[in-house]
Amino acid sequence: MTEHDVKDLSLSPAGRLRIEWAEHSMPVLRQIRERFDKEQPLRGVRIGACLHVTTETAMLMLTLKAGGAQVAVCASNPLSTQDDVAAALVQESDIPVYAQKGETRERYYGHIRAVLARRPQITMDDGADLVSALHGDQRNLLPGVIGGTEETTTGVIRLRAMAREGVLAYPIIAVNDANTKHLFDNRYGTGQSTIDGILRATNILLAGKTVVVAGYGMCGRGLAARAHGMGAHVIVTEVEPLRALEAVMDGYRVMPMSRAAEVGDLFVTVTGNRSVIGKAHFARMKDGAILANAGHFNVEIDLDSLGGMAQSRRIVRPYVEEYALPGGRRLFVLGEGRLINLAAAEGHPAAVMDMSFANQALSVEYLVRHGARLGKGVYPVPAEIDREIARLKLASMDIQVDELTPDQEAYLSSWTHGT
Repeated sequence: MTEHDVKDLSLSPAGRLRIEWAEHSMPVLRQIRERFDKEQPLRGVRIGACLHVTTETAMLMLTLKAGGAQVAVCASNPLSTQDDVAAALVQESDIPVYAQKGETRERYYGHIRAVLARRPQITMDDGADLVSALHGDQRNLLPGVIGGTEETTTGVIRLRAMAREGVLAYPIIAVNDANTKHLFDNRYGTGQSTIDGILRATNILLAGKTVVVAGYGMCGRGLAARAHGMGAHVIVTEVEPLRALEAVMDGYRVMPMSRAAEVGDLFVTVTGNRSVIGKAHFARMKDGAILANAGHFNVEIDLDSLGGMAQSRRIVRPYVEEYALPGGRRLFVLGEGRLINLAAAEGHPAAVMDMSFANQALSVEYLVRHGARLGKGVYPVPAEIDREIARLKLASMDIQVDELTPDQEAYLSSWTHGT
């Protein structure tokens, strides 16, 4: 059996059933896998992936392997791994997997090193931890890398910083920025799955609650809309004037976190930045306030400061930790401040990850064909890939759209038509 580090291989049958269930909702990736299987565009290419090891990721790995790639995968978050899915990938598909739910920080980075030990020619990242490790203590591997892909907003931010500083050593496609990714995955996927994780962890009623959403990017938009739809009173905090104005026009109250801290019942960070909720905010929060994070890294809630303020801490139910503060107030932190949709639930629905991972698969194919001609830097997903994925998704839903007539195309391409 292939090298691996998963929790329990006996979980494989359950994982296989979960992968099959996800497959029903991923018709675009199924079509790509069928073509890959025939054409073998990735034959012999070594791919190292650092992604959330879930059913949807399993479908992506199977698609890449069908295209002829040699794939190895580790987790991009210590709490996001579905152990039965990890077992199924090893046991039934002979894919090296290094991931266990709840793994320590040391084990997490050991798993990244295990993937890099396979000398990947293509990297796939969700948060840029694999790329960071590769550019840190594994620089000897850089000459063999053709290119990479990045799945999430936080990772793209980190990669663009590397490119600005001139340290990024190869081309990376920002999958997160594809329209068929961020307009759907970030908004509808994060919106729904974050609510799902919070409710699974707490079983609270959202109707009537005041929900504070920190950040009004695509993920924040989706979360605010879902919370509002379930009867919550939504407050948005922002640092960008345009996004704040959009939140106001969408019908939400907008205010600084210092004010929102006094009235919120549930706080969810979705910013990609650190210490969005900190010591001064904790001091203002009401007894029983709940804090969760839907950003990639567990830095958005300043848990060190909260821990320093607490007189005691205890786990009151799975993924819910109580911090008892002086004066009798209690604050509850969900999922250790990590991605709540993956810590306490199953992440995004497969139907929306279908488009995100279709972007990953087709971007890898593009890099294999064209990566050698690309310079070092962060690149958008080619527009033709974005359109093709939208076309395939619509076709799978049996939805047809209009086509421009030759006269309409001529009109749109001309400057001579006036009033």
